[in-house]
Formats: sequence, C-alpha cells, structure tokens
Amino acid sequence: MTVWDRPEPPSRPVPLDRERIVAAAVALADEGGLEAVSLRKVAARLGAGPMRLYGFISTKEELFDLMVDEVHAEILTEEQPGDWREALRTLAHRTRRTALRHEWLADLLGGRPALGPNGLAVAEATLTALDGIADIDTVMRAVETVGAYYTGAIRREVTNRRAERASGLSKQDWQRASGPYLTRMLSTGRFPALSKAVYDGTDVDAETSFTTGLEWVLDAVAAKVELPPA
Repeated sequence: MTVWDRPEPPSRPVPLDRERIVAAAVALADEGGLEAVSLRKVAARLGAGPMRLYGFISTKEELFDLMVDEVHAEILTEEQPGDWREALRTLAHRTRRTALRHEWLADLLGGRPALGPNGLAVAEATLTALDGIADIDTVMRAVETVGAYYTGAIRREVTNRRAERASGLSKQDWQRASGPYLTRMLSTGRFPALSKAVYDGTDVDAETSFTTGLEWVLDAVAAKVELPPA
C-alpha cells in the first residue's frame, strides 16, 4: 500500500493531516536542505509528538515522496503546450525554476518515478502533448533523454549555488581568487585546449547555458522523431 492509499488517522489532540505535515517538511527543507528534515523535527514544528506522525507516514522516504509530489504542483501547468517540443521545453524550465525555489528537489530528481497525483499529472500532460509523434517507446526515450539533460544541469547549478554560499565567495570573487593560479598553469603550455576555452570562450549565465543545452537536446530528439527512417 502506498502512502497515498493509506487512510489518515483521527487528528486529535493536535490537529494533524498529511497536508500540514508535508508543508512543515517542505519549509524545513527550504531552510536547511533534506538533512534538516526528520519526522522528529517536523513533529516539533507542528507541536505534536513524533509518534503521532507515524499514523500518517511510515518512513522518511515516504515523507520525501510526499514532498516531491507537493512541489510537482508548481511544475504542472494548465496551459496546453502547442506541440511536443514546447511541452518538453516547458517541463524542463518549470522543473528548473521549481528546483531553484526548493533546492533540495535537485537531490531527489532522477530517481524513481513520481507516483503522487501531481507527479502523475505532470507525466500525463507531457505524454499527451507527445502523443502521435512516434511510437510509445520512442516517445518514452525522448522524455527520458530530455529529463536526463535537465536533471544533470539542475543538479550542477544547485551544487554551484551551494558552493558559493558555503565559501562566501560569489562566482566573480572565486574567479579572482583562483585566477593567478589558473593563469600560471595555463602559461605552461600543457593545456592548450583549456587555455582557448578560458581566454576565447564566452562566459554565460546559468539560465542561458541551460536554455542553449536544452535546445540542442530538443534538436537531437526532433531529428529522431520527425525524420523518416533511412
């Protein structure tokens, strides 16, 4: 039986329900990451005894499942995408924006499919927009390919944000601090390709990098699903 199938117990003496529990857990995770979330800490925030929560949730993993589904409501869009490419583009960008609001989500992306009602609704809307472009196996591979790209890109961006906070250095401050060392290493001539990237490459912000990579992946998917077989 999944956590969504299990009936909720009576809510006395402290009024409790899964909605309040999940909201408290999401707030804790937003403040301190997944390591800040435990059934004991959630119960304390709600003013309830820890054992009360076990009537609603059996394990911390179930709580994480509920948290992921809760923020999937922010990914879900009621607008019907114009075509399959726009559907996948919208899914990627909305997932990124949601993960930047709730950085802990990056740690849970790419695991088991999200089976909560919001997660299933996101999957349904996406597959509906892709219906008819190819056979279902090709459609699934297309969704997985785009998902693998944005999951990796989001995790990298969130990791960089966390590193900035931990070090107290902005990207520019870090570049200035490490610049002299990197300049010395590149001047040895041992890293010509890296040197070209550093001196001739264009530095872009995270959103531009994400968008560019996403469009390249969508181009590759389009070449697979829109061209007739050789």
